[in-house]
This record gives sequence, structure tokens and C-alpha cells, in this order.
Amino acid sequence: MTSQTVLIAGALFGMLAVILGAFGAHALKKILTSEQLKSFETGVKYQMYHAIVLLFIGSYFKHPNQYMALAFIIGIVLFSFSIYGLILSDAKGKKMKFLGPITPLGGLLLIIGWILLLFKFLVL
Repeated sequence: MTSQTVLIAGALFGMLAVILGAFGAHALKKILTSEQLKSFETGVKYQMYHAIVLLFIGSYFKHPNQYMALAFIIGIVLFSFSIYGLILSDAKGKKMKFLGPITPLGGLLLIIGWILLLFKFLVL
């Protein structure tokens, strides 16, 4: 995986986090409970945090560890987007319960990404 690919992924996830954050703050505020809105915001925050990490990885390392980058990219998709799906489907009264186990899997991949980043710093 090239630095450019990691940077593009980071920029894309960052842009989507801003769009989804605005969507949640304005359009969804009227249809979600405060608990649902808080969960949606958690998805947006984690997406943005890890988008920034991807930008760092793509900028700092000439040859990013592809497993690290993939752990963050797939982790963002599984963690944040499963939260979005759970919240939006629940708000419509048709909760997609199959997404529930996907969220912690995404969280695990994010943790693995951090472990790989730590390991990268330890062997510099």
C-alpha cells in the first residue's frame, strides 16, 4: 500500500466524518433519541480520529505498513459504519441486529492498528 493510497483514504474518511457529523447534528437531531445521537456521534468521532491517524501514517512513513493501514481502514468501516447502520435502522424501526457483532470487530481492528503503529515506533 502506497503513502498516497493511505493519504487518500485518510482524506476521504475525514471528509465523510465532517459530512456525517453535520448530517447528525442537523437532520438526525430531529429523529434520533439523545442516546442514539450520542452513539452516532461516537461513530463520527472515531472515524475522524482514525482518519487523522491515516493522514499521519501516510505522511510520516515512506513505506507504510500495509497491515497497519488496512487495520485502520477496515476498522473504521466496520466500527463507525456499523454504528451508523444500527442507529439509522433502529430509528426507522427496523434495527439491523446483524450489525451488532460487527462493531466490536471493527474496534478490535482499530486496536490492532494502534499496536502495529506502536511496534513500528519501537523498531525505528
